[in-house]
Amino acid sequence: MKYVEGSKRVFLNTGTRFPREVIWAVGAIKLSAARSNSELGLLDREVGKAIQSTARELMEGKHDDLMVVDVYQTGSGTGFNMNANEVIAELATNELGKKVHPNDHVNMSQSSNDVGPTAVRVAAALAVSRDLLPALDGMRRSLASLSKRTSTVYKSGRTHLRDALPVTMGQEFGAFADEFSRDSKLVKDTLGFLLELPIGGTAVGTGLNSDPKFGGMVAKGVADLSKIRFTSASNKFRPTRLLTDMSALSGAMRTVSIGLYRLCQDLRLMFSGPLTGLGEIDIPTQEEVAGSSIMPGKTNPVTVESALLAVAEVVGLDGANAFAASLGEFELAMGVPLMGYNVVLQAKLLSEALNKVSSLVVAHVVPKREKALGYAETSPALITLVSPRIGYDKAAVLGKEIARGTPIRTALKKLGFGPKEIDSMLNMSGLVEPGIPSKKV
Repeated sequence: MKYVEGSKRVFLNTGTRFPREVIWAVGAIKLSAARSNSELGLLDREVGKAIQSTARELMEGKHDDLMVVDVYQTGSGTGFNMNANEVIAELATNELGKKVHPNDHVNMSQSSNDVGPTAVRVAAALAVSRDLLPALDGMRRSLASLSKRTSTVYKSGRTHLRDALPVTMGQEFGAFADEFSRDSKLVKDTLGFLLELPIGGTAVGTGLNSDPKFGGMVAKGVADLSKIRFTSASNKFRPTRLLTDMSALSGAMRTVSIGLYRLCQDLRLMFSGPLTGLGEIDIPTQEEVAGSSIMPGKTNPVTVESALLAVAEVVGLDGANAFAASLGEFELAMGVPLMGYNVVLQAKLLSEALNKVSSLVVAHVVPKREKALGYAETSPALITLVSPRIGYDKAAVLGKEIARGTPIRTALKKLGFGPKEIDSMLNMSGLVEPGIPSKKV
């Protein structure tokens, strides 16, 4: 494999290899291309069958050890295209007993400039469809369930990390359930842009040296193999020279990461303690591994922290993707290999983080009802209840008294409210919904 051997000398050799999804995608393209060229009468049918057979083996992972060209290679993706061409040609030659040429036969009607951009889009769509979207749906369902079972757990709200008006724990987790539902729609909508493939555009988008039907036939072949609705791009110049759709998908995954970050940070704070933190929830599954190598019995939010590291990586990769999508001039998108590697990695990292947090943390949260209620009932922010009656300035003075230790009931009694009025106003169920409690008594 002359090209592959030469690439080790002139490309970077970091040991960074393409993920399974990219290799599958290249194999699917080569299989569909050989089949299409045979049906169009351009490729000898025996040669076409041998290429299809070995391309399928590449898809199945039987030759991953031969896909050795580094991710940090020529920006068009010529490296991994030629790596696939040479592997398939050599294996097909051995199977057929006559020469199968990597360029003349395996790469017929193709260019690295349409194979590369097609492969990374197919790989990204595979990772998102099969891993990320199910993980997002699982997180949404888990949060919705937790929201329902904590709908009567009253707690102090917090703004600026300071005591605020009461909320229910269910309302807090319900906000995240809604967030991930919207994130899932955002990812699906963005994914739709990737399904238009540039294959058939060859070197610059014109389709020179390919049959006019070729691009559509290959796109259909890849769609059948992947069960994803890929189509041939109506304007092949756009996905050949631009990776903005891939960048948009990366940005959507960054958005998912920010939502996951916020959820994880809130879980860490609610779990903090057990004696010197908030201690509003327990997460029994976090006791499965030692939290400290020196402090016996210490329990840490290890799954949550693992997810936060993944989030940091996904957000960082999005920055790299914005740069990679900007690389290139005229008819070349020069960030193809890096973008393909990064977007698949983002999808896999997010999927793993979402699945683990959903199944090991969210599904096992145990609310500490009495402690959470105690915080809610002693919050200085409760003086907001009578602000419509006595005015903001007087209420602010009383709020400071409560913050110094005066019980809320004592403060309300000083204002002339009787025990029944105070009980009515401090009924938590009426404080977590719209209304003006002080005007109802």
